[in-house]
Amino acid sequence: MRWTVFRILFGVGVGLVLCWSLVGVLLTGPVVVRPQRSKFVPQASVQRLRDDVEKLCSEFTPRDFTHTENLDAAAEWIAAEFREAGLAVRFQEYEVEGRRYRNVIARRPGTDPRKMGTDVIGAHYDAYGEFPGANDNASGVAVLLELVRTLPEVRHRRTHLFVAFSTEEPPYFGTEQMGSHLFARSLVNEDVRVELMVALDLVGYYSDEPRSQKFPVPGLGLYYPNRGNFLAVVGDLGSGSAIKRVKGGMQRMNVIPVHSFRASPNWAPVDLSDHWGFRQLGLPGVQVTDTAFMRYPEYHTADDRPERLDYERMASVVSALHGVLLESGTVPAP
Repeated sequence: MRWTVFRILFGVGVGLVLCWSLVGVLLTGPVVVRPQRSKFVPQASVQRLRDDVEKLCSEFTPRDFTHTENLDAAAEWIAAEFREAGLAVRFQEYEVEGRRYRNVIARRPGTDPRKMGTDVIGAHYDAYGEFPGANDNASGVAVLLELVRTLPEVRHRRTHLFVAFSTEEPPYFGTEQMGSHLFARSLVNEDVRVELMVALDLVGYYSDEPRSQKFPVPGLGLYYPNRGNFLAVVGDLGSGSAIKRVKGGMQRMNVIPVHSFRASPNWAPVDLSDHWGFRQLGLPGVQVTDTAFMRYPEYHTADDRPERLDYERMASVVSALHGVLLESGTVPAP
């Protein structure tokens, strides 16, 4: 009798372990990615990243939806920085409730976009309320700008679009009035083949302190570090291939720990950025983030200031993103 009970309990225990392991595989996306290490070493500037965040938080604040004059000034500055990096730039203008807003779009044409498609990397430049918005999302914009400044002299088969979005924050978040949703809709209408969209949102805060990383669901600490010193690639359950590509590309550069997480949007916060509009239209999209309020208590507060950010690690984020771009098919220089 005791042996029978033991076997039953042992079987139940093994079943629970296997079940939890399968849940872990589902949530963490591609658990093991073994990318080939890149020999390319980007020269991202810590000082430029700091300067860009401080500029957005001083000269162009407040950047909420009511302060269109500051949003316009920020858009012009971002466009000038894109042009200085040698990219062709255009604005997508749109109107919401009587106010005019603009997405800023920089394009690096590929040699074979018809076959290879287009990648989009974007970050929203508006901020919540009248707060400085250093991490949310001056950090994403600064990384986006530094990424285009450090592009190597190599041709890609796939076209790259670098986009600064407006109206990501409430009251328009999760609506078709988000700048990113309107941009995604324009790509669909123009029959652009989107291979990947990466939303950079809150990428500037890191901590090596134990238990500095929180999780949206109990038990996730079994799969992830409890120190908030890593970068996360986040998406919904249908984003496995996009997560794998972004995670693998970033790990290729070997500059910052990268983890991935996927789940149903009804269960965990996996669609809280500009990739939401792309996913609504059936396009591939993920978020790259420091996990926001899961480690950053200053999220959507007046204390979200430039001095809170880690610019050395932000430079590592820039380098990691180059690995994603290198996955898009390079061709020999002429």
